[in-house]
Amino acid sequence: MKILVIEDEPQLLSNVKESLEKEKFLVETASDYHEAIDKLFIYEYDCILLDIMLPNGNGLQILSQLKAEEKSENVIIISAKDSLDDKLKGLELGADDYLTKPFHLAELNARVKAVLRRQKLNGKNTLQIANTTLNLRERTFIVNNQKISLNRKEFDILNYFSLNLNRLITKSALAEHVWGDHSDNADNFDFVYYQIKNLRKKLQSANADIEIESVYGIGYKLIKK
Repeated sequence: MKILVIEDEPQLLSNVKESLEKEKFLVETASDYHEAIDKLFIYEYDCILLDIMLPNGNGLQILSQLKAEEKSENVIIISAKDSLDDKLKGLELGADDYLTKPFHLAELNARVKAVLRRQKLNGKNTLQIANTTLNLRERTFIVNNQKISLNRKEFDILNYFSLNLNRLITKSALAEHVWGDHSDNADNFDFVYYQIKNLRKKLQSANADIEIESVYGIGYKLIKK
């Protein structure tokens, strides 16, 4: 997945880029209006993070041009301007979401993933793998038509794995996705291990045709049996 971050504050731009790259996204940047326009109309992006206030122009002008070219999908506005008019204007021009500065990087990551998830699922709210169904709106998990109780973290972990079926997920990436930037302060990833252990037991007890496979010293991957 390729993301373009359009932001003129150097430190924020660097922080956002680094955070998204930890999630294995390919991240490109633009720090002013003209650079952003050049990249947007030459390359394709899966998600665009767009600041409103930019040198030589503003983000709403960019959004208007994207809408005219039917390319305004998967845009998240990030701006210090928090007036209702700005938010409504951005959404009317096709933005998917609006995040007001200052924001937590974990929240930004969650918003990006939500936008990409909607794109990946073509608007659907369920993930079906083998004999399991994960309902993202109702936050329920079904195996063989039976509802399986998951706590909040177990659901978030399974959701992340399901969206990355057969892909290796490192412990650090999983921790940051589910626990946010607070995971950086942890001495180890025991908290990840315990949640995975409990989730495995529930999958096995429910006779789910999926399982979480350990990749020694690195992380995990969700596979079909």
